[in-house]
Amino acid sequence: MNYTFEILGVSPILYFFNHQQEIIQTAPQRAEYLGSPKCTLDAFLESVEMVPPKRGWNLEEILDTMVDFWLNNSDNIQYWNKRLKDAGKENLLVARVADLKALRAEFDSLLGQNF
Repeated sequence: MNYTFEILGVSPILYFFNHQQEIIQTAPQRAEYLGSPKCTLDAFLESVEMVPPKRGWNLEEILDTMVDFWLNNSDNIQYWNKRLKDAGKENLLVARVADLKALRAEFDSLLGQNF
């Protein structure tokens, strides 16, 4: 299975928590959204390890995907690290991890397309 990891932005802690609760209650999750108060690989690795196993996801492959992202996107990471610092302590850096097929299905459902 192929996975993707990407940093999405900065969010107030309370908004992120409320959004997570809404997702759990309203729709089956095809992606996992992670929040971290620090812009470090270690922080995101720890947060994904706390996620319950989903649909046969391979944790080792997910961790490898996250490490690859970190090694190949230094400009992006520096940008989001600065945005997180500018936002202050009441905010989290938000990222998404998903298997590619599920993520495509999620985007297709948002667009109302059935492929």
